[in-house]
Amino acid sequence: MSVGLLILTHNNIGQALYDTAIAVIGSASLPTKVLVASMDCNTDEMLEQTRIALQKLNTGQGVLILTDMYGATPSNIASELLDPSRILVSGINLPMLVRVMNYPDLELNDLAEKAISGGQDGILSLTAGKQK
Repeated sequence: MSVGLLILTHNNIGQALYDTAIAVIGSASLPTKVLVASMDCNTDEMLEQTRIALQKLNTGQGVLILTDMYGATPSNIASELLDPSRILVSGINLPMLVRVMNYPDLELNDLAEKAISGGQDGILSLTAGKQK
């Protein structure tokens, strides 16, 4: 058994990140569901779809929920469904997702920490060096 992974984002952001992560690491390492919250989605219907996905993904180890932007519809929906077996990390990016998928044996709290560190470590500011 492992932690389940729910990716809940606007439009196709989550699916594109998931597909790219699979291409990078080669296979799915966690039971995963990607849900799309369109800009005009019915939030009650989306809440129910999310509830069902969370129930299916939780095989006893909990579910890590990754959303794209805190305070937006996907994050708000996920927040309504939080309980001790679910952790929400908002601000999904590709380094975060790859990091999560590389640690399928971690417990929920540790996996959430890996998500946060992966996301933060993947954000860099680069400047061109002086050329001679």
